[in-house]
Amino acid sequence: MSKNHQGNIISSTKVTPTTSAASGIWSVQEAKTFTEKGTWPTLLTTFDYLIVAGGGGGGGTIGGGGGAGGYLTGTHSINTGTTYTVTVGGGGTFGGASGVLGGAGSSGNNSSISSVTTSTGGGGGGGYTHNALSGGSGGGAGNGSGEVGATGTAGQGNDGGDAGGAFAAGGGGGGAGAAGSDYNSSTSGTGGDGGDGSQSSITGTATYYAGGGAGGGRNDTGFTNNGASGGLGGGGDSSASAASAGTANTGGGGAGGFLDTAQSPTYQPGATGGSGVVIIRTLETATATTGSPTTSTDGSYNIYKFTGSGSITF
Repeated sequence: MSKNHQGNIISSTKVTPTTSAASGIWSVQEAKTFTEKGTWPTLLTTFDYLIVAGGGGGGGTIGGGGGAGGYLTGTHSINTGTTYTVTVGGGGTFGGASGVLGGAGSSGNNSSISSVTTSTGGGGGGGYTHNALSGGSGGGAGNGSGEVGATGTAGQGNDGGDAGGAFAAGGGGGGAGAAGSDYNSSTSGTGGDGGDGSQSSITGTATYYAGGGAGGGRNDTGFTNNGASGGLGGGGDSSASAASAGTANTGGGGAGGFLDTAQSPTYQPGATGGSGVVIIRTLETATATTGSPTTSTDGSYNIYKFTGSGSITF
């Protein structure tokens, strides 16, 4: 005979759960314990998550595009009263300086939900005599040294593209959905496009995140920089006029810097990577948050979007 949490007899019939614990119903073992011992079980709840790390910075003059921040999705079981610390990683800094043949961009910073998982910051794009860096997605190669794109992290992103010989152009940074493109050999001087990111509908709207930055080009005698595009999901574009930064809170990689003898200064730096983002979707309502996440709803779901670090309690 079963009892409720106050010790009163409520049924002599064995309780059988109708759906899984992951849907918010008691597990089989909990129902069995409740039936046999009268112990009130803990109700299980879940949240879905998207975690994107900061994108890598683009390399200096004719440098590689920054790799996108690592992209992770999943579902996590929670218990009432649990507090999760949310960390949103910043983007990496650009390589080089105005008027100077530059180095590699720095890698982006990790994003995480404590005790759940961590996504890895995107790798910095390579620069003159500096190799590209590995990360969530790998940075594109720059010219002058080790003209091979860096590797991405399995399950989070893809590799960066290769650079051209004879100081032609840099490779595109890798994205969550595709590798960065190699420099464009058909128009010597144009960098490779950044790899596209991946699309998520966790907010209720299909949105791309974690695109790679474009490789930097060269525009002078014998070389024509037609401009390269950052990957869908916030990757920065590269052209003879400027290198664009990765878009904030997408984890997009920054574009590589360019060389243009028609401008002064001739040598230009890369651009910074975009900061990351953490998004949580659940049927539950948080009892407390810090870090001022943006809150919204999608049907019965509550959505918490963190563009800066904080915490959430259920």
